[in-house]
Amino acid sequence: MSDVDLEFDSKGLIPVIAQDAETDEVLMFAYANREAIDKTHETARAHYYSRSREELWEKGKTSGHTQNVTEIRVDCDGDTLLYRVDQEGGACHTGHRSCFYRTIEGEHVGEKVFDPDSVYG
Repeated sequence: MSDVDLEFDSKGLIPVIAQDAETDEVLMFAYANREAIDKTHETARAHYYSRSREELWEKGKTSGHTQNVTEIRVDCDGDTLLYRVDQEGGACHTGHRSCFYRTIEGEHVGEKVFDPDSVYG
């Protein structure tokens, strides 16, 4: 798939930042393994690896808040990926558009776009 050498960690994972392709807003951070990257590349839908569940997951498969990937970029060291995405709904499981919806002082600066209780139960 890739002509670029990627640097995975000792668990076979690489950090991934998801960024809105239109606004450049940073939406979320997750990890991917080789299978998740290949699936993302093949389907143009964001796939990640859940460290807690130890399984591959497609963003939005449960919630409907999908990420259509327009481009995959690699940083200069080959140890981080950037998924440029068209985000449907919110990226954060808390209901916010972005996982980065608050400042370090605790101020809420991001937009809540859905009710997580109605989506996840």
